[in-house]
Amino acid sequence: MLLGVNVPNFGPGTTPARLRDWARTVEGLGYDLLMVSDHVAITPDVAEQYPEPFYEPFTTLSWLAGITSTIRLGTTVLIAPYRHPLLVARMAENLNQLSDGRLILGVGIGWAKQEFEALGVDFHRRGGLTDELLRAIKTTVPIWVGGSSEAGLRRAVRYADAWHPLRDRLDRMRDNLDRLKTIAEDEGRPVPGFAPRILLRLTDHPLPDDERVAGEGTIDQILADLDVLRLLGAQAVVLDPFVGDPAETERPEVAWEALATVIGRTK
Repeated sequence: MLLGVNVPNFGPGTTPARLRDWARTVEGLGYDLLMVSDHVAITPDVAEQYPEPFYEPFTTLSWLAGITSTIRLGTTVLIAPYRHPLLVARMAENLNQLSDGRLILGVGIGWAKQEFEALGVDFHRRGGLTDELLRAIKTTVPIWVGGSSEAGLRRAVRYADAWHPLRDRLDRMRDNLDRLKTIAEDEGRPVPGFAPRILLRLTDHPLPDDERVAGEGTIDQILADLDVLRLLGAQAVVLDPFVGDPAETERPEVAWEALATVIGRTK
């Protein structure tokens, strides 16, 4: 099972130098995958959670491809409706070639209504627009598709190499994997792989299992979560060390220490 990191490409502490340090740290620790997120217009609904500066993912990953050598690169997740499908296909294919085949494209439908309005994209058509993009890029690079709704799971079955749920509880992921298998049977298609992104928040004391999401708690709880995900068939797990306060981006050493603790107990 591959282990990856969702590196914050946003926030007051994020600079080119810090992104470089993130990349070198994550690769140096021995992680298999480095991923970044996506927003284009930092409207108020976006800025509340992910303030500027926000580095565009294709540009950022192209630069990081030249800084790194072996770690795989990806998006978690590219908001599909924001760009023309043929443009995404070209950028993804080029980046994959320039990085010696290291790209994984995680895709989602988006949620920020104000950002859709700023970009002139119909929020209510985001599902259909995502399907159009996935049809255009299906054979370009490995595709991970997020979303746990009925439509999201069906989209993963139809287009994805892996289903990519974000920061959820173990029990809900287990239930949705069962739903995914049922949908695959209905569609007459193979079940896609499983590659979740989970929170990474280390605590000194155990958290109640019925109150926490996967990846949250003591190191023993987090390692147990990774074992469960492995048994559920995860081909990769992406750790997301951003807990929610943009000021965290000014203190990356806290996240680096947590990542070092996890990788030190798993490899």
